[in-house]
Amino acid sequence: MNPQGVPVQRSRRLLLGAAAGLAGAAASLWPEARLLAEQVQDFVMGPPMTDIAPRQISPHVWIVFAPDGFPTPENKGMMSNVTFVVTSKGVVIVDSGSSLQIGQMVIRQIRQVTHKPVVAIFNSHFHGDHWLGNHAFVEAFGKDLPIYALPKTRELIAGVEGNMWRTMMERWTNQSTSGTQVFAPNRTVEHGQEFNFGDVTLKMHFYAKAHTDADLCVQVVEDKVTHVGDIAMANRIANMDDGSYPGTFKYYKLLAEATGEQLWTPGHGQPGKDILKTYGQFLSGIWEPCLRAVEEGQSVSEAKAMVLADPRVASRAQSMQGFDSNIGKYTSLAYLEAEKIAF
Repeated sequence: MNPQGVPVQRSRRLLLGAAAGLAGAAASLWPEARLLAEQVQDFVMGPPMTDIAPRQISPHVWIVFAPDGFPTPENKGMMSNVTFVVTSKGVVIVDSGSSLQIGQMVIRQIRQVTHKPVVAIFNSHFHGDHWLGNHAFVEAFGKDLPIYALPKTRELIAGVEGNMWRTMMERWTNQSTSGTQVFAPNRTVEHGQEFNFGDVTLKMHFYAKAHTDADLCVQVVEDKVTHVGDIAMANRIANMDDGSYPGTFKYYKLLAEATGEQLWTPGHGQPGKDILKTYGQFLSGIWEPCLRAVEEGQSVSEAKAMVLADPRVASRAQSMQGFDSNIGKYTSLAYLEAEKIAF
C-alpha cells in the first residue's frame, strides 16, 4: 500500500494511465509537454524480479532457468531462459530475458559466480522474451556493449517490432515490466562466424527458416553446448506463427551435421542431448497428418483430429505447457503450409 492507502500495483497502473493520457494530449501541444510525458513514463518502474539461482551445465556455461513457458503477472515475464558463458575475457550473455528487471536479476546472479564484466550479448531471434533484457546490461556495462544478432533480427527490433514486443510484454504481465526500453542489437553476425573470448570460442549457426526466418544458434565449441533459442523446446509448444515445419526439420539436420553431439540448450525448458530428436518427433506428429490430410482432400478439422490421435502428439497432451490453448492454431498453420507445398 502507498501512504494514501492505494495498493502499489493499482497506483502504478493509475500513473501509467495518466502518463499515457498526458502523452496523447501532448502530441498536439508543444515539445516540452511531450518530453514531460515521456519522462513520466520512463519514471514508472515495474517491481524487481525475484532472484533465481543460476545452474552450471558445463565448464563455462550457466543458465538462469525460467519455470514458466508463457508470461503472466505472477511470473513478471520470466518465461525464457537466460544463458551466460564465463570466459577468460569476460561474461557473454546468450538471450537476455524479457525485461529490464529480469536482466537486473541475472546480473545479480552473475555476481554470485564471477566479478568479470559482461562483454557481449547474443540475441537468438526477434521475439521480445529473448532480448528485452538488453536494457539492463547496457545500463550496467555501457551503451557501447556489443549486442550481436542476425541482420533480420537487428532490423526488426530496431523497427516497429521492438516497441510492439515491449508493449505486449507490459500488457501480459500487468505492467510488471514497465520501465523497460528497447535496445536493439548494434552488430550483426553471419553463419559460420566465430568469436574468440580467450579460452572460449562461440560459433554462429543459421540454416534458414525454422521457428522464425532469423533463428541464430550459438555453439560454445569447447563445451560441446549449443544454445538453440526457440527452434526446439523441452516441454513447451512453440510459436510457429513466423516459422516453418519443414524448415525446422531441415534446420535440425544441418545443425546436427555441423556440430556433432551437443548438449542442446533451449530458450524454454531444460537442456538435453536429445531435444532436437524428441521435439522433432512432436512437430512431425503435427506436420505429417496435416500433409496427409491435404493430399487426401480432407478438411483442417479432420486434420486436427488426425493430429490429436497421433501418438507423437497424444503423448505430450497432458504435460506440455500451452498445449490446449495452442495445438489448434499450430495445426492450422501446418495445414496451410502443407497446402502451399501440395499445390
